[in-house]
Amino acid sequence: MTFKSLGLSDALLKAISKKGYETPSAIQQKAIPLILERKDVLASAQTGSGKTAGFALPLLQILNSEPAYRKRPVRALILTPTRELAAQVQDEFREYSEYTDLRSTVVFGGVGANPQIRALRNGVDILVATPGRLLDLENQNALSLSKVEILVLDEADRMLDMGFLRDIKKILALLPSKRQNLLFSATFSKEIKKLANEFLHNPVLVEATPENTTVEKIDQTVYRVDKAQKTDLIIKLISEGNWKQVLVFTRTKHGANRLSEKLEKAKITSAAIHGNKSQGARTRALSGFKEGKVRVLVATDIAARGLDIPLLPHVINFELPNISEDYVHRIGRTGRAGASGEAISLVSLDEVGYLKDIEKLIGERFQTKTLSGFEPTETMAEVKEAEAEKKRQKAQRHSRGRNSQSKKTSQNKGKSNGRNRGRR
Repeated sequence: MTFKSLGLSDALLKAISKKGYETPSAIQQKAIPLILERKDVLASAQTGSGKTAGFALPLLQILNSEPAYRKRPVRALILTPTRELAAQVQDEFREYSEYTDLRSTVVFGGVGANPQIRALRNGVDILVATPGRLLDLENQNALSLSKVEILVLDEADRMLDMGFLRDIKKILALLPSKRQNLLFSATFSKEIKKLANEFLHNPVLVEATPENTTVEKIDQTVYRVDKAQKTDLIIKLISEGNWKQVLVFTRTKHGANRLSEKLEKAKITSAAIHGNKSQGARTRALSGFKEGKVRVLVATDIAARGLDIPLLPHVINFELPNISEDYVHRIGRTGRAGASGEAISLVSLDEVGYLKDIEKLIGERFQTKTLSGFEPTETMAEVKEAEAEKKRQKAQRHSRGRNSQSKKTSQNKGKSNGRNRGRR
């Protein structure tokens, strides 16, 4: 099958050819004809499957075939969960629309709103946005959604995970009731199906790959290791393997920062990317990683969702995710576009339950390994004691915080009473 056989226009075919694409991916073959027929679509597709082109190309064709509005109101809205994904989706729209008269722009938080407002006032046909910034701009009357013909929810499952359901519902209330709706999600959870039932009209279900499966070309390895030795083991693997581009996942933001700092001390260039980092820092870290200036990118699940890193050879789970589906998302970032990839998980005794949940999800049993010098010695009693100690320390910090706040309140009250007595 070719892109031309999907019914795409010459302008789009020219842009596709310029990017060097020849054969449409599975999701593109299935979704593009349905979207061109103006059907609502509920699609299951992983990041890296070509899903952005799967909705961008037919959306551009539909808008380009209609008479243009004089003031260019927003006619297509694409909602994404993260700033990085929004920026990448906008990049693709700009490239695919090069030989059309359509304009697109992107809005997200973490940067100044004024340039975004100016772009909107100049008129755009297609708007890519994160929910929070979109609602902020709408509240400022910086944009109108009254002319939206096509709505795309991209990575809808992650949007729900990040707590955007309320914002999504507010946005839906601002849109015309008559419109085409496209929902793309890596998984079809109960929550996703419920959301789909609320705003999709007789949707066609499209699945590019079986739900929750992992890519066959990914070599998955599990090393059993004590928690305290994970950092030394990851340094050994990266240094001795001379790996040049490694994406490492941690469960927390603080964990990402700590690991990145320790890698730097071991002379391995590294950067952390997570929700507490500014947009500028996240952009610099990602571009440095793609350009090869940074060998290791340490990320949390939310920050990494939607990152498009072509031909990524190595993914390491420094800590297993407590949500099994996130394992599939993580390792799916390697082994793309026909290339082989390697996914390594460092599993300590307290994570064995997570490992079993992942095995159940993907229907595969892992053969665990150990490396000489890193054989695990932890006992379950030690793990439980460490967890109990962590809870005690957390409770103490919480208690100190409450006492400090109470003391401040009491001092402020005393000052207030003193001022009042002075006035009397």
